[in-house]
Amino acid sequence: MTHPVDVHVGKRVRHRRWLIGMTQQQLAEQVGIKFQQIQKYETGANRVSASRLWDIADALDVPVSFFFEGLEDAERQGDEKSMVPTDLMGDKEALDLVRSYYAIPENQRRRLFELARVLSDVA
Repeated sequence: MTHPVDVHVGKRVRHRRWLIGMTQQQLAEQVGIKFQQIQKYETGANRVSASRLWDIADALDVPVSFFFEGLEDAERQGDEKSMVPTDLMGDKEALDLVRSYYAIPENQRRRLFELARVLSDVA
């Protein structure tokens, strides 16, 4: 059975990897392991050792503490359900949306933001 901390750390690995546009294969090559192992880490199926987490943090250019950020918040939220996923930035669709949003020129982005706010108020 997976431990909640292992799942959280795995989500943070995936989040950072997606954010910088790195594939599992690229991360695995930098760390010196097979991409299947990265998959297992990201799902929390396998625990990440301290030395491996150090290597992953180096490859993703973040401090080791990055992988534990938000852990207390995730535990507090527990099984609460809401319209917004608890791990919003761990959601691939949300990350793709954020990347696309910031690729839009600033004046158009501001208009799109206002439209989104109006639509969300109506819903």
